[in-house]
Amino acid sequence: MSEHRRKTQQPQGGGRAAARRAAQSSSGRRAAPSRGVTSESPSDSYGGESPYGGRAEARRAAQRGGRRAAEGGGAGYGGGGRRRGGGDGREGPGRGRGRGNQPPAKKRFIDYPRAGKYGARRWLPSWRLVSGLCIGFLGLLMGFAGLAYAMVGTPKVKDAAKAENNVYYWANNTQMVATGGGINRQIIDYSQIPAAMRNAVISAENKSFETDSGIDPMGIARALYNMAKGGETQGGSTITQQYVKNSRLSQDQTLSRKFEELFITLKVGKTMDKKDIMADYLNISYYGRGASGIQAAARTYYGKDAWKLDASQCAFLATLLKGATYYDPAGAPEYDPIQATPAKNLARAKTRWAWILDEEVKDGRMTAEDRQTFRKKGFPTPDPPKKSAELSGQIGYLVDLAKSNFLNKNTEGITADKLAQGGYEIHTTFVKKKVDKLNAAVKKVYDNKIKPKQRPTTDTHVQFGGASVDPNTGAIAAIYGGQDATTHYTNNADTTGAQVGSTFKPFVLTAAMEYGKRDPAGGPDQVESERTQVSPKSIYNADDMLKIKKYNGEVWTDENGKEWLQSNDGHESRGNITLREAMQWSANSPYVQLGMDVGTEKVKEAAIAAGLRDDSSMADSTVPSFSIGTSQPSAIRMAGAYGTFATSGMQHDPYSVEEVKYRGKPVYQHKKVNKRAFDNAIADNVTDVLKNVVEKGTGTPAQLPGRDVAGKTGTTDDNKSAWFVGYTPQLSTAISMYRLDDNEKHKNRKFEKMYGTGGERTIHGASFPAQIWHDYMIEALAGESPVPFPKPEPWGETVYGGGAPSPSPTPSIVPSETPSSTPSSTPSSTPSFPKPGPSKSCKAWDWNCQDSSGGTNTGGNTGTTDGSTGGTPVPSTDPTSSPGGAGGGNGNGNGNGSIFGGPAG
Repeated sequence: MSEHRRKTQQPQGGGRAAARRAAQSSSGRRAAPSRGVTSESPSDSYGGESPYGGRAEARRAAQRGGRRAAEGGGAGYGGGGRRRGGGDGREGPGRGRGRGNQPPAKKRFIDYPRAGKYGARRWLPSWRLVSGLCIGFLGLLMGFAGLAYAMVGTPKVKDAAKAENNVYYWANNTQMVATGGGINRQIIDYSQIPAAMRNAVISAENKSFETDSGIDPMGIARALYNMAKGGETQGGSTITQQYVKNSRLSQDQTLSRKFEELFITLKVGKTMDKKDIMADYLNISYYGRGASGIQAAARTYYGKDAWKLDASQCAFLATLLKGATYYDPAGAPEYDPIQATPAKNLARAKTRWAWILDEEVKDGRMTAEDRQTFRKKGFPTPDPPKKSAELSGQIGYLVDLAKSNFLNKNTEGITADKLAQGGYEIHTTFVKKKVDKLNAAVKKVYDNKIKPKQRPTTDTHVQFGGASVDPNTGAIAAIYGGQDATTHYTNNADTTGAQVGSTFKPFVLTAAMEYGKRDPAGGPDQVESERTQVSPKSIYNADDMLKIKKYNGEVWTDENGKEWLQSNDGHESRGNITLREAMQWSANSPYVQLGMDVGTEKVKEAAIAAGLRDDSSMADSTVPSFSIGTSQPSAIRMAGAYGTFATSGMQHDPYSVEEVKYRGKPVYQHKKVNKRAFDNAIADNVTDVLKNVVEKGTGTPAQLPGRDVAGKTGTTDDNKSAWFVGYTPQLSTAISMYRLDDNEKHKNRKFEKMYGTGGERTIHGASFPAQIWHDYMIEALAGESPVPFPKPEPWGETVYGGGAPSPSPTPSIVPSETPSSTPSSTPSSTPSFPKPGPSKSCKAWDWNCQDSSGGTNTGGNTGTTDGSTGGTPVPSTDPTSSPGGAGGGNGNGNGNGSIFGGPAG
């Protein structure tokens, strides 16, 4: 037996302690003397027999010692004698440094952090771990997908066809009408759908429809990516996906709905025949105008059954599937007044119709000869839209306006297609009593005055429009859109193209008070300090054919070098008058020149601040005539803008929907916004000037007994439109009148002159529009207590324009009691004035005075240069006044009966 394998007798004193000391010595540590036993030679470690368990304990001690030695910098002591490790930790027969003596660490099932790795590598996952996680995730995803696939059901066309109505309510929450869902649909068989329709849809929507599995992986990836980054969402790109989306009646663009749509599409693509998918898709899809399904669309757009459509008509109907709001040639301005106009929609529809024909030829679904035949015939223009019976009268206009208001302002992403599916409660601002009274006031004029059979050349195509707005909130209380929404499709309360004429002048006066008249010496880049804010008492020349000048005194000329000579209504000249008087008598030349002095761009700013829109209805503001109403805002906008003056400068946008609910859950709520447009002193002064128009000027037919009323008449060149816009503190109303052929198929539709219309020689804002305004407002305000306008504070300075001379720095003029009997060779410091009549005493420069004995100032322009001789009397054109006298001279030879009008003739 080997010497080393022979067991030796255990020394006295205990074996375990000796074993520990031996282990410590062999591991590189100096053994400490214990119980008198020393280790002097290698053979000493085998001097005695180890007790039971001693070797295991020694191994553990050796391991601990090796770690300590390594931590100590590699200096160890081998069992064969003392030896410096030198930094590599090698000791005796093995390595005593650090981890050299350690057995490999045992790996866990999920080895992370990684065993046996140190530093950054310890936290870097292995490829096995990454692969395992990916496989596990894909397995879970497939399991989830399989479960979802098993749980979803295939949609049924009959369920999808159960669309609901939308219910519209009056302002008092009583029901107005229920309309808009599920009644215009008829399911037809696949065999009744023309092949041309199927071909057009496949070429336009999904070329691989007949062979694909129902989904487009790349399209789904794009949709998910866009939703994940918060961008624009995308719908299903295949016909099968669109069918699934439409049949479920859910248009929500959420991630969960997208996944649900995906699984349903997969099941539909696997379980349904392609013919059934195509038939159901065309029977469910929405084509606009309330038509759901190909049969309803064929009847709505072409008045025929679907199986009688030709390939060209089918190509157009396929165009509508991209979005009827923007491809129906009739337009949808109630949804989008900027982009969904008839002209823009028609252009888009023609382009896509031609493109679909080309795609059918490329796909071999139509011959080039047939395409050429259809192109020669031209675009298959559909029939004009028709209203259902429940939308007759004013109801159709109210519903369209409410839908437009809601869709343009809601923030929930509710589209016209969603609204057409029904289920919504729309609570409007319309007051039934006011709607009925406005309709009755217009009907009274139609019945009593407009006789198209008796006067076909003057009374045909006569149209009225109207809108009534609460100035304190902007809520639209009533509109008049036309005689019947089922026969006259354009809403006359909205933009019609009719110019507003002199009803635009209050915005010129507002701009003059707000921004001021420019100083000619200031130059084109002058600052605000070089402007003078204007008072309504300012004096301007009101002569007919006045030569209009720029603010710096240069004569304004057009691009052809032609000078602008501004005419007045009836070619009436009134000489130098105040802006207050100029508004009272609706003189054009003072306000055109005032607009040039202030800057027409500032006039535009004032109009927009009041509530008009800076869109296509706003005319070119670089020409002088801009100040006298060449723009064409809607009656709604005009009523709202005048309401800004009624509220002392607080502007509220007109609106028609208070709240919308979907199946009882609120989805939209109007938010009232108060915005100060003008200083209250400016707005109150404008109101005071317009109040004078109604009390003593062209607007007297609009007077309401016992109430403060402010308003303005408006008439355009050649009597093509007439307006009256007026307000009380509680209600602002605009009425328009014009002649325009209502047949939208007629090209080059133009506004027609209204000379002789209604048996009147001419039509002015003071005629039928003011009469309608008056009759409506009496009834609309019945039962409401009168409220006075606030008293205006003084504002601005008296300026002079249009050639009106500024006063010389001489003592103030004191009028004499009696007119001078003989002309003086030199201007008198005391101009002559007529003796007041017995009915009223008038003071000099008093524009509020109405002398019952005197007429309008219409003296001829034959005064001498020194103003000492009056002009020849001219008969007054004002039927309410007595004949005008000869115009007294005013020092500039005009002799036109301005402030110094002659006595009664």
